[in-house]
Amino acid sequence: MTDLMTTWWVWLAGALVLAILEVLAPGFVFLGFAVAAAIVGLMLLGPAALLSVPVLLLLFAALSLVTWLLLRRFFALPKGQVKTFHHDIND
Repeated sequence: MTDLMTTWWVWLAGALVLAILEVLAPGFVFLGFAVAAAIVGLMLLGPAALLSVPVLLLLFAALSLVTWLLLRRFFALPKGQVKTFHHDIND
């Protein structure tokens, strides 16, 4: 199992699965995880391939948090603005 966790294509395949899940369940829930998994997978192509599994998981968790915070910042409604609806879709 640990050999699989240090393989770059496993991380990129996981990123692809998470990106597909984001399309099926939108709301930026899985997108941060997908971006973080892709970054870790690309990092494993370089000198980060020597990192251990706990370090990779910690890196993935930190990148997921940073990505999620950035997504909230860029895609959130402007401060003080509230989403309102002026008509019902059933009308």
